[in-house]
Amino acid sequence: MRNLWEDYKAAWILAGVIIVGLMMSVIVVPENEEAVVIRAGRPVAVYNPFNAKADFGQTDAGVHFRVPLIDRVQRIDKRLLSVDMQSQQVLSTDQQRLNVDAFARYRIIDPVRMVETAGTSDRVTEQLQPILSSVVRQELGKRTFQSLLTAERGRAMINIRDLLDREAREYGAQVVDVRIKRADLPDGALESAFARMEAARQEEAKTVAAQGQRDAQIIRADAEAQSAKTYADSFGKDPEFYDFYRAMQSYTVSFAKDQANKTLLLSPDNAYLRHFREP
Repeated sequence: MRNLWEDYKAAWILAGVIIVGLMMSVIVVPENEEAVVIRAGRPVAVYNPFNAKADFGQTDAGVHFRVPLIDRVQRIDKRLLSVDMQSQQVLSTDQQRLNVDAFARYRIIDPVRMVETAGTSDRVTEQLQPILSSVVRQELGKRTFQSLLTAERGRAMINIRDLLDREAREYGAQVVDVRIKRADLPDGALESAFARMEAARQEEAKTVAAQGQRDAQIIRADAEAQSAKTYADSFGKDPEFYDFYRAMQSYTVSFAKDQANKTLLLSPDNAYLRHFREP
């Protein structure tokens, strides 16, 4: 055995170097990763890049090769990554201060651009965090607090996603979704908001009541005018009957049962009693 080693020492060393070189040159890329080969600081190849239309198992995942000691491999997660925004206060158009928590989901679709601009996916996340906070403040600042409780909130989320995606493309990323985890009023603001809403409703009730009184006065005035016109028309057609009718109404009030305890002193020739003297 010793003679075999002595006789083929150079061959054994060469075989060992070749085996180690092959092991160092092999790259195993799983389905959920993409690998960027970097040579002299510049990307030269991408293995298993993201392809939305490729089915599982039909991608470029598997065994690949690189130049040992020269090429460096940057592995990038192909799955959805998360950007969390720290809770911040946003001022709505109705002057409500809201505590907002939001997050975004994104993936790397251009690994070469990502490596050239950010270097790693963690750096991409760090770059997107302040951008997410800015676009959330910008979009929610255009809306009222009540609109965030309606379907308009979905429209706001789409706008935030589009704005953030436009910035993320600069880093080779695609923003898939943006969600608000929480949008609440600060402590004590809910009670003040309820008080303002109650005061607004009371003012609205007073306005409605005033309008009702105005309409009632208009209707009453119209009715009285119509009544006066009817009386005037009746008087014009038959003045004697109109005089007799008004006298009968007056007698009904003056000689009613509830007036039994009252005494009227009138002379027999008083004009008020003339209808009693008529045959």
